[in-house]
Amino acid sequence: MPKKPNILLITSDQQHWNTLGIQNPEVRTPNLDRLAASGTLFSRAYCVNPTCTPTRASIITGMYPSQHGAYSLGTKLPESVPTVGDCFHASGYRTSLIGKAHFQQLYDHPLYRSIESNPLQQNLDFWRKFNGPFYGFDHVELARNHADEFHIGQHYALWLEEKGFKDWRSCFQRPGGSADPQHHSWNIPEEFHYDAWIAERTNARLEEHAGSGDHFFLWASFFDPHPPYLAPSPWDKMYDPGRLTVPCLDPDEDMNAMPPHFELAQRDQADIDTESYREPGGNWIHGLHSHRHDRVELSRDIAVYYGMISLMDKYIGRILDRLEELGLAGNTLVIFTTDHGHFYGQHGLIAKCIHHYEDLLKVPFIVSHPGHVPAGAGSDALQSLVDLAPSMIDYCGIEVPRCMTGISQKEVWRGLRPAVRDHVLIENRHQPTTLNIRTFVNERYKLTVYFNRPYGELFDLAEDPGELRNLWANPEAQELKKELLQKFVFAEMAKEPLPMPRVWGA
Repeated sequence: MPKKPNILLITSDQQHWNTLGIQNPEVRTPNLDRLAASGTLFSRAYCVNPTCTPTRASIITGMYPSQHGAYSLGTKLPESVPTVGDCFHASGYRTSLIGKAHFQQLYDHPLYRSIESNPLQQNLDFWRKFNGPFYGFDHVELARNHADEFHIGQHYALWLEEKGFKDWRSCFQRPGGSADPQHHSWNIPEEFHYDAWIAERTNARLEEHAGSGDHFFLWASFFDPHPPYLAPSPWDKMYDPGRLTVPCLDPDEDMNAMPPHFELAQRDQADIDTESYREPGGNWIHGLHSHRHDRVELSRDIAVYYGMISLMDKYIGRILDRLEELGLAGNTLVIFTTDHGHFYGQHGLIAKCIHHYEDLLKVPFIVSHPGHVPAGAGSDALQSLVDLAPSMIDYCGIEVPRCMTGISQKEVWRGLRPAVRDHVLIENRHQPTTLNIRTFVNERYKLTVYFNRPYGELFDLAEDPGELRNLWANPEAQELKKELLQKFVFAEMAKEPLPMPRVWGA
């Protein structure tokens, strides 16, 4: 019987799909480029939700956010939901997560307790004694801060102290915000950056598995290039802002044909009535604010964003090197992706928000397994992050739990089939009735529907890859819209979980 493969999942956070050197000569990612050269680069991979918690929960459950329960930021994945880690553990694998989890809300709630929030987040005595289990992972080493955010704590803070970095708190904001926030240049020495921590601790797990001979599922979960745009020296100055392409709102883009919040994003903040998009007691909505920005300042942000990616790439390289040195590379499936995309000027937008352009929904996606996954290949087969769990499980010859509604991409990854999907679905639900969004994407078209709203979006990605012309209200596109709306309904019906087979006809 063939030896079961190991799984090494490597993820970034909020990375635009076109920020790999193999695709974009303005960015240097030699280690991710060599991973792509040893495997297959998928050019049409999509997130399942353009925010962190919902998609990360989908990665480990193989279910859509509307199914696993963590439908938005500020929610929590119930501990009762089966995960990919549970499945691997039951099959004799050792399971680990190093880095960012974010399966739980950032603030503790009396009914929905969270160990990823304070007071436990910064209770280092608690973290000295806790390494799991956690959502199917036998072993976890966690952190929650992006760059110098005051959320610093958990296992990363312990590591900083163990490394003898006594003054680490001076590199992070104080609770409530720093009086003098850092901008672009982060005062933390590179050796104490969380990329170094993730690589060191991931490699320690690899060494342990190599010594024991155990099969493993290991997730190295990086925090960058999620804003704030901060990188230590010399990475903050690696790229010259004046030599970089700065995306912007295309003058041919017809904002009049778009839903109202697209035009709102181009106004001054004082001219935006965000309360009209809230329910009583409702929380704020990502992206519903002015996206106006200074082009020169944005070029500096992009330079640091790329620097953060290149720094992360260096430490991903250390993990890939150690995998080879330990003799594990030949029997390990390596996957690289991110949780969702990012705007840095595209369509006049910044960061992540409620605007379902490709920049936010598409993600970088590389699969590598020497001798099993075609090397140096590219594929435009549709991929969804909801497929990760069932695909990894199936790849290892384990039966996929019926509760998972993603589909296995095993044969596509191995080059045995050109595609197994004819569409992907993206959910984005901030409130029960306010800006509850669904997007349907197939080989050519993209349809976005808003709950209880008359407007929507329809793009022909073949004829209009820049998404400049919304065809939703175009009289000549009404038959096409009707056809796509029906396909969208069918897709929503087809994703219904069927946790048990029908075993009797009565």
